[in-house]
Amino acid sequence: MFRYFPTNYVWNASISLAIEMGARMGEIEAMCAPLHEAAKQPDAAASKAFRETWANMADKLCGLAEEDEAAGRLFSAGEKYNRAAIYYLTCERLQAHGANGREALYQRFLETFARGTQLCGENCERVEIPYEGTHISGLLVRAVGVDGPAPILVQVNGLDSTKEMKYRIGLPAWLAKRGVSSLIIDQPGTGEALRLHNLTARYDTEHWASRVVDWLETRSDVDSKRIGLEGVSLGGYYCPRAVAFEPRFACGVVWGANHDWRDVQKRRMEKEGDFPVPHYWAHVCWVFGAKDVDDFMNIAENMHLDGVLDRIKVPFLVTHGEKDTQIPLKWAHRTYEQLVNSPKRELKIFTDREGGVQHSSLDNSSNAGHYIADWVAEALGGRTA
Repeated sequence: MFRYFPTNYVWNASISLAIEMGARMGEIEAMCAPLHEAAKQPDAAASKAFRETWANMADKLCGLAEEDEAAGRLFSAGEKYNRAAIYYLTCERLQAHGANGREALYQRFLETFARGTQLCGENCERVEIPYEGTHISGLLVRAVGVDGPAPILVQVNGLDSTKEMKYRIGLPAWLAKRGVSSLIIDQPGTGEALRLHNLTARYDTEHWASRVVDWLETRSDVDSKRIGLEGVSLGGYYCPRAVAFEPRFACGVVWGANHDWRDVQKRRMEKEGDFPVPHYWAHVCWVFGAKDVDDFMNIAENMHLDGVLDRIKVPFLVTHGEKDTQIPLKWAHRTYEQLVNSPKRELKIFTDREGGVQHSSLDNSSNAGHYIADWVAEALGGRTA
């Protein structure tokens, strides 16, 4: 993992994710050089300083993109907007819930991302899936070279990722080349669902996952018999739970296993393991709609996969980074061991040889992501060459 700040795991992880999404090293250096002292400060002061330098860079890129637009250089403008969106997202994600200006920053991110993908002509369409009187937002990436209905992999966030982050990491594009479409969603507790619609996370993930399948079954461009589900990080709990209770999914994949999240919380209470975001306990209370940490810990008691996975009767891939410091490797083995009724279960541990050894391969997503894309293509009837 890229370690710009020796004592700040959360910032290093965030910068690594930005790199994986397409950040430029010269811009990262310009944004991070003034932050060495701030990296040692308490969360609130540090997050504010991080936001200022990263948002300023994004603002500058947007200004340059506007100049490109005025000159009719729309591809160049789109590329700058795309990077600006990465920087807005990276600093927004580190702010505390309720931090002054956070919602406006998020809206700015959404607008910039949409403008960038539009000007670059990307294979990316925003969609809205009816849910609980509002909607779940998603990004639809269509399979390339497929006539008629295509297989599709639904992709869901972890605790603090967003659909745009997962899109930029690259799995949807890698799948599209293999003849598999993607639907990346902000499920309850993440992204737009949480920030704009107050849809908080729930342990019974089949509740929203089934609505997504219902919607996909109405589409003529989707093969309803070949719908898979993938989850990253905390999605390593969300995904297996949904596949277990929603039999219409044709396969499942976890990019970072998260078999027993209740135990992870207990260990974090004891200061074990790295946190994914600053303001961690306030963040999880916001995500789950808990009134305080005790209430959250009661909710977390439901978040484990013991007694659930024997319901899964479709192919399932469990992946994990060998050196994950957020979620212990033992939980990947537990998930794999309990998939006793899967006709094709596989456990893939990413090691130093292929890279992607950190949490959900945030240190190097390419080799790990292509491995997942190949497995999904084989499971859903796509292509690998």
